[in-house]
Amino acid sequence: MGTSLQPIDMLVPGANLESYIQAVNGIPILTVEEEKALADRLHDENDLEAARHMVMSHLRFVIHVAKSYSGYGLAQADLIQEGNVGLMKAVKRFNPEFGVRLVSFAVHWIKAEIHEFILKNWRIVKIATTKAQRKMFFNLRSSKKRLAWFTHAEVLSVAENLGVEPKVVREMEGRLSAHDTAFDMGADDDDDTAYQAPANYLEDHSQNPAQNVEQLNSTKDANSRLHNALKTLDERSFDILLKRWLSENKSTLHDLAAEYGVSAERIRQLEKNAMKKVKALIEA
Repeated sequence: MGTSLQPIDMLVPGANLESYIQAVNGIPILTVEEEKALADRLHDENDLEAARHMVMSHLRFVIHVAKSYSGYGLAQADLIQEGNVGLMKAVKRFNPEFGVRLVSFAVHWIKAEIHEFILKNWRIVKIATTKAQRKMFFNLRSSKKRLAWFTHAEVLSVAENLGVEPKVVREMEGRLSAHDTAFDMGADDDDDTAYQAPANYLEDHSQNPAQNVEQLNSTKDANSRLHNALKTLDERSFDILLKRWLSENKSTLHDLAAEYGVSAERIRQLEKNAMKKVKALIEA
C-alpha cells in the first residue's frame, strides 16, 4: 500500500505506447486485502486517492483487454484510453460487498467503452445500432476466421450458435464487408474518375429551382407591399402596429393606453382600423 504510484496522466497513453505499457506493468498488483481496504475507503469515505490507487493498479488489465480488439484498424492507444474510461466507471461503482475482485467486475465496463468506441469510429455509417446488432457485430467478427464470404453451412452454424436467423447473419456479414465511400470527389480525382463520386451523380429532389425563385419573388413582393402600406398610416397607428406586432418585445394594450393617455379599448380600435387598412392595401 505504501508503494508510490505513477502520475495520474498515466491514464492517457502517449505517443510512445511501449513506454506506457512498460510503466503500467511496473505498477504493483493489489493483494485481496489491499483491494478490500481501498474499496472500503472509497465506498465509505469517498476517498478519491483510494480510487486512484485502484485504477492505476488495474491499468495493465485494460491493456490486456484492448489487445484483443487489435483487428479493427483502430489505434491501440485509443482503445486503451477508452478502456481506461471504462475502468474508472467500474471503480466508481464497485462495492466491496459484492464479494468479487475488481478485475472481474470491471471487465464489463472496460469492454463496453471499447465496443462503443469501435462502433462509432470503425465506419462513417453506423453498422450496428440496436443491442442485438452490436452483439451480432462482435460475435460475427470473432467467428469470421477468413476474408472470404461464409459458405451456406457456415452461415447455418453461426446462426445456430448465436440464436438468430441465417438471413440476419448474411445481413451483418454484408455490413462488415462494405466500404465507406466519400461523397465528394477526392483532391487527386480527375475528369476521368470524377463521375464515381456520389456528389456528381446523385440528384437532390427535395428542391425545385423554379419554385424556389417563385417563392423568393413572392416573399419580396409581399414585404414590399407591407412596407408601402405601413407608410400610409398616421404616426400613432404606425407606432401601435410596430409595438404590438413588429417589435421583439411586444407592448400590451394597457402599455400603449398609458403611453398615449387613452383607454385600452381605444388602442384596440386604432389597432383594428390600422390592420384593416394595411390588409386592404396589400391585397389591392
